[in-house]
Amino acid sequence: MAKKRRRPRNRPQQRTAPRTDAPGAVPKTALDESARPAHTSKRPPATERARSARAERKEMARHERERARKAIARRSAIRRALTIAGVVTVLSVGAYLVFFNVRSPGDVSAQALEVAAAAGCGDIVTPAAEAPGGIHLESGESAGYTEHPATSGPHDPSPLPSEPAVHTEPIREENAVHNLEHGYVILYHRADGPQALSVDVLARLAQIAEGQDKVLVAPYPDLEEGTSFAITAWNKLWECPADVSPENAGIMANAFIEAYRGTSNAPEANAA
Repeated sequence: MAKKRRRPRNRPQQRTAPRTDAPGAVPKTALDESARPAHTSKRPPATERARSARAERKEMARHERERARKAIARRSAIRRALTIAGVVTVLSVGAYLVFFNVRSPGDVSAQALEVAAAAGCGDIVTPAAEAPGGIHLESGESAGYTEHPATSGPHDPSPLPSEPAVHTEPIREENAVHNLEHGYVILYHRADGPQALSVDVLARLAQIAEGQDKVLVAPYPDLEEGTSFAITAWNKLWECPADVSPENAGIMANAFIEAYRGTSNAPEANAA
């Protein structure tokens, strides 16, 4: 009987790892690195964050220094501007007074006061406690003055012309007050009746008015009883009876004109 032949068992084949030095082989370390997950954090490294913080602090400090510098410069500019404005104001006021020859009111001479007292004249009075200028009525409107002659208050927009200096008819009081505001002196007199000013005194007053600027002479029918001669400036009044002589009337008029005409007593003394 023939023997059965045994089949050889299939032995498992031994697998060998590829050699690292074989051409095209990938090193294990490379495989390990490629297998690691990529770095996905968006936060910069600590050293970069520190540098960024230092740069930010420097920038903030620079801005603070710049703000402080600008604040100091602004305060200095304001001080300079105020100083310059003060100097300009002082110079402007001085130039205004010099250019327009606006001087402060003076005192009426002692001689004029003596002759006025001898003639029975009153004191120089300031009728209004306050006399602001620049209050204009409508042209032709009545002011309704309570003091006569009026020396201040609302007035016509148009003053009387400088010529003629001597008027033979009464002048409109609202216009005349505007002249007083411009630094005029007006010599009023009673023209009619037993208390009328004498012709000689009137002639002396006319001579004074025609020889200087900003002096007018005019009759005034509403002078108070006992008054024949009134000298006026802005908010100033000096009244006398008819007994005054031409010489004394001239002394009084000239002294009053010297004290008040074209001075800062009038709100608009520089105006024509």
